[in-house]
Amino acid sequence: MTITHPSGFTAAGVAAGLKSTGALDLALVVNQGPTFDSASVFTANRCKANPVLWSQEVVKDGVVRAVVLNSGGANCYTGPEGFRTTHAVAEKVADGLGIGAIDVVVCSTGLIGLANDRDDLLAGVAAATAALSADGGAQAAQAIMTTDSVAKNTVVEGAGWSIGGMAKGAGMLAPALATMLVVITTDAVVPAAVLDAALRAATRVSFDRLDSDGCMSTNDTVTVMASGASGITPTPEDFTAALAQACTDLAMQLLKDAEGADHEIAITTLHAATEDEAVEVSRSVARSNLFKAAVFGRDPNWGRVLASIGTTSARFDPADLDVAMNGVWVCRTSTPAEDPTGVDLTGREVSVTIDLKSGDARATVWTNDLTHAYVHENSAYSS
Repeated sequence: MTITHPSGFTAAGVAAGLKSTGALDLALVVNQGPTFDSASVFTANRCKANPVLWSQEVVKDGVVRAVVLNSGGANCYTGPEGFRTTHAVAEKVADGLGIGAIDVVVCSTGLIGLANDRDDLLAGVAAATAALSADGGAQAAQAIMTTDSVAKNTVVEGAGWSIGGMAKGAGMLAPALATMLVVITTDAVVPAAVLDAALRAATRVSFDRLDSDGCMSTNDTVTVMASGASGITPTPEDFTAALAQACTDLAMQLLKDAEGADHEIAITTLHAATEDEAVEVSRSVARSNLFKAAVFGRDPNWGRVLASIGTTSARFDPADLDVAMNGVWVCRTSTPAEDPTGVDLTGREVSVTIDLKSGDARATVWTNDLTHAYVHENSAYSS
C-alpha cells in the first residue's frame, strides 16, 4: 500500500551513489494520466533550497507530471551551479519521459551546503526512469530517507478512488511545513484549483501542527498529483477530508520517527478565543525545551506549561487556567489540583490539555520530548 496504489502512477527508487552507504537515494514518481492536475505547498523559510526555487515556478500552472527526489544532499546554498544541477535533473527526467521540464518538480534533502554530484544524479535519473513500475512505491519511499529509521507510506480509500502518499522526515520538524518531503497521489478527477484548496486545508491541520523541535527546513515540499484514472470526481468536501486523513497519517508517522524521541506529545488548547490563539498557545508549550525535557524525565511539571502559556498573546485570565496531563487535572484555576504523581508518563503517548476559558475554539499541536539521543544525533549528523 504505497504511493502507486492509486491507478495511473509509476515509481522507482534507485541508488545513484549520493549516499556513502550505497543505499537507495533517488526516487521518481510519474503521473501517467489521463489528467495531470497538481498542487504544492513549500517551506515558509525565506532561505530556500535550489529545488524549491525551481519547483515554485513549475507548479504555477497547476500541472505536474513527475516528481524526482534525492536524499544525501539538500542542494541548498550551493550557488548558481546548484541551481543548474536542479535544472539539469528536471531536463533529464523530461527527456526520459518525453515531457517538458517545466512539468517536473525537483526535491532534495540532506546536508545544506553539499553540492550533489551532477553526473551521479543524472545517471540515477536514467536508472530510475528505466525502473519505473506500478510496484515501485516502496523503493521510492526508501530512497528519500535520511535520518529516518523507517519509510513512511499511506493509503486512503475513497468511493472508487484512492489517495496514496509517501514522506520523509525525522528532525527539523516545524511549520510551515514540517521538515519533510511529501508526495501524494490520487486517481480521482480533481481540478488543480480544488486540489490547491484541499491541500492547503489538509496541511493546515496536519503538517503545520507538527512541531518537533521548532526548526524550519529550507527544502520542505508537499506535492499532490491527480491522474484522473478512476474517472470518478468526488465532492470537494469528500476529497479534502480524505486528503486531510492521509496528511495526518503521514504527519503522525513523522512524529513517531522524530530523532531520539521517547514520547509523542499532543498538546490541545480548549476554549480559546480563536483557533489561531489556540494554536499559538499549544505551539508555545511544544517549543518549550524545559517542558520537553521534563516529559523526557517523566516529570509532570505543569508549571512549565503555564509559564509557556504566559509568553503568548492569546486572551486568558492568568489566574484562571486549567491544565491536565494524561487526563489528570494537575492544575485548576492556576493552582495545584490533582496529585501529579498520578500522571503516568511511562508510555510513549502523552496528552496535555489546556483550558483557557476564553471562547469556543480549540487546536492540537504535536511534538516530542527532548532527549539525550536527540542531542547526540544532531551533534553528530553531517551526511
